Amino acid sequence: MIYIASDHGGYKIKEKIKKYLTRKSLDFVDLGTNSTNSVSYVNFAKLLCKNVLENPENKGILICKSGIGMSIVANRHKGIRAGLCYNKKASIMCRKHNDCNVLVLNGKTINYKAIVKSFLTTSFEGGRHLDRINSIDAE
Repeated sequence: MIYIASDHGGYKIKEKIKKYLTRKSLDFVDLGTNSTNSVSYVNFAKLLCKNVLENPENKGILICKSGIGMSIVANRHKGIRAGLCYNKKASIMCRKHNDCNVLVLNGKTINYKAIVKSFLTTSFEGGRHLDRINSIDAE
């Protein structure tokens, strides 16, 4: 399942991404926000991470004005690997090398379709990268 959430600064891009996902016949759950009224990004990032962690196949997309706040909150959750991506190349690498399960965008992202598509279709390479991923959550 794909989960998507934003704060007020990412609401407009979130709505565009939802239309894109619908056109691609991809299942998703919109966790809010539902307007451009000011809200705390923290609550939406936490809610999305909770849902993503329920199944290792789940993916998440978070959007806030800069993308930075959502990234900080998401990466505080053990098991979440959130990548703030400003372009397609970063999106590909966050999946190939970092096995990111959450894509973070800023509210002004222009090429969101290419970034989202590459995030959802690129596979983790494993190999030497798996050792690095495993060391992130090692005690």
